[in-house]
Amino acid sequence: MTTEENCSPKIGLVSLGCPKALVDSERIVTQLRSEGYQIASDYEGADAVVVNTCGFIDSAKQESLQTISEALSRNGKVIVTGCMGVNENDINAIPDKVLSVSGPQDTDTVLQAVRNIAPVRHNPFIDLVPPQGIKLTPDHYAYIKISEGCNHKCSFCIIPSMRGKLKSRELADVMAEAERLVESGVKELLIISQDTSAYGIDIKNESQYWRGGVYNNSLLDLCRALGELGVWVRLHYVYPYPHVNDVIPLMADGKILPYIDVPLQHASYRVLKRMKRPASSDRTLEQIESWRRTCPNIVIRSTFIVGFPGETDDDFEQLLTFLRTARLDRVGCFQYSAVAGAQANALDAQLPEHVKEERWHRFMQLQQEISEDKLEERVGETLDVLIDDVSQDIALGRSYADAPEIDGVVEVYSERKLKVGDMIRVKIQEANEYDLIAVEC
Repeated sequence: MTTEENCSPKIGLVSLGCPKALVDSERIVTQLRSEGYQIASDYEGADAVVVNTCGFIDSAKQESLQTISEALSRNGKVIVTGCMGVNENDINAIPDKVLSVSGPQDTDTVLQAVRNIAPVRHNPFIDLVPPQGIKLTPDHYAYIKISEGCNHKCSFCIIPSMRGKLKSRELADVMAEAERLVESGVKELLIISQDTSAYGIDIKNESQYWRGGVYNNSLLDLCRALGELGVWVRLHYVYPYPHVNDVIPLMADGKILPYIDVPLQHASYRVLKRMKRPASSDRTLEQIESWRRTCPNIVIRSTFIVGFPGETDDDFEQLLTFLRTARLDRVGCFQYSAVAGAQANALDAQLPEHVKEERWHRFMQLQQEISEDKLEERVGETLDVLIDDVSQDIALGRSYADAPEIDGVVEVYSERKLKVGDMIRVKIQEANEYDLIAVEC
């Protein structure tokens, strides 16, 4: 190690919460490295620690506060950013003072705090950053955030007050980042935002030029452009607006992955109305049927909330009926938890915890049965699998049906030594509740 590297300040970073926060952390790390900072692997070896917090629900806030306290006790110089930074009183509740507090997306405040605490003498010959920036994900996949904020006013959510209204990136800017990632070896791009379906509506679909073609700042044209890169493209956080139907043919044609993550939250019209959600179960079922007619192999993921204030036994039964009818491939479920500042806190008929718990178990039991049946149908199929992890006897990968960290995996047995990032062809041999077992073809 050179003398210059030894002298470079080291900054630790802890990133909590969702992939959107992870992208913010990647931007912070990228900028720090470009300015000559080293990234510390532990608290003790850092000149300062940045904690990117999550403040969406109480349990996430508690984890953030515990992480801040740990960083303070083990390092002492702590910079706080992220969703909890919106309300400094939450952070100030900690006896030991942090050095800086900022909200989500406020990279400039974080960087200025780091410069004040641990200034660095820049040397471009040793502090070079790769063109794709510094990633916190494995080399073979990456998240791309296409917009910030949200225009919805869901009664259980405070994201708009934290991250503001929708602000889309220009398509050409998104595609420049995507190209750099693909050129660096990334094989899967995961498209994220708070409301992916709304991409571009705030910048009026103005024309953009990319690779000699003319595109609009719209979800359809963004997917068309991404589909030209020759890698997996996976859509997350897609509200079931009518114009989403126009994207499904791209999935059927193999341009982007036939996978769509749609946060439906509930099926009862009465509960959805109290949630201030723009949807109804009948229209959603019709839309799902239409998607499956256009793209028979489409995989649909969703998330739901049980125990929302005022949810009756009948409302919950409607949700279970919806599950049985829709037979979604991948499903997550949360028990309703009050979030400070959310409108739902003022609703009547708050449910006791034991009711939420009982409904959550019934929901998950039903979805486990559906998942097991749907995965059993895949036995005998041949699929492409992207390898995420390799041990001595087995490799773990994902097919187009599996997003990293949240969905299932494919256990792969091969006669050769596989590597992380390999894209291989496998035949499915067995299935269990959530995962598949396969052999390389």
